[in-house]
Amino acid sequence: MIRRREENRSKPAKTMNPDGGLEGDLRAETLKWQKRAEDLFSSASGDEHFLENISAYLSDSNYFLEKGDLIRAFEAVVWAWAWMEIGLEIKCLKKKG
Repeated sequence: MIRRREENRSKPAKTMNPDGGLEGDLRAETLKWQKRAEDLFSSASGDEHFLENISAYLSDSNYFLEKGDLIRAFEAVVWAWAWMEIGLEIKCLKKKG
């Protein structure tokens, strides 16, 4: 049986933030991951190159969020998180304490 395209479409996802819609969801997720990334960053030590790049991505994320560029703000915090995860995995970084 061949289905028509309309039948194959999934239902739109419900938003996590009913008052803010997709924009509100993206802002909330960005803020949540910024907090997590900043907490992890503040407890990290190690390779200065890694730490400088992470700091730059966190700074970029804040800048883009202030400018209302939510996609770039989220993208930057994801990159910061990725650098930290990679640094911890390959032992260029370690958690303090």
